[in-house]
Amino acid sequence: MSQAWFISFEGIDGAGKSTHIEGLSNWFNSRGHIVTRTREPGGTPLAEKFRELALHEAMDPLTEALIMFAARREHLIQVIEPALARGEVVLCDRFTDATFAYQGGGRGFDWQVLKSLEQMVQHVPSSPLRQPDLTIWFDLPPAVAAERLSTARLPDKFESQPQSFFQAVRNGYAKRMQESPTRFAQIAADQSRDAVWSDVLKAVEAAYSQ
Repeated sequence: MSQAWFISFEGIDGAGKSTHIEGLSNWFNSRGHIVTRTREPGGTPLAEKFRELALHEAMDPLTEALIMFAARREHLIQVIEPALARGEVVLCDRFTDATFAYQGGGRGFDWQVLKSLEQMVQHVPSSPLRQPDLTIWFDLPPAVAAERLSTARLPDKFESQPQSFFQAVRNGYAKRMQESPTRFAQIAADQSRDAVWSDVLKAVEAAYSQ
């Protein structure tokens, strides 16, 4: 089992990512790994400021994409790369796939422009294109997500979008998975919590056995 490992967790709000990130963090800890848990947009003081702008301010789609990638660059350099260099397991609540899903799928922003930004921002000294070793996609039908979020906190500008937006986001995730099928593990997030957790563990163990 490789010690340094980068796992991202993707899916629309309400899919249950947070619960299973915590569970997987405990699972790795129990096996002697040091775990860094982080999130996007965010993860550093500056990137968290970008997060507040991205989630609550109206803006042009290109501006929104640039803010996401600016936050990501800061996050990579300040948090993710140093943790991997120390041999830690990095568990990240969303990464670049979310930008392709939300800005590319949901907003309809140019996919190729996002790819260009990805190449620029994720070029780091240790890798020409830093990507997660494994991406766990909690795939949840938008109607189920809406029901789960109906009594949640005051929604941000993304959470308050109509179901058609989240269907486009889901399609964006599916397209992204088609482009990198070996990196993705698609989990049916409308199962029971125990069933989802079982599938998450199977995906992690399968990735490590390769």
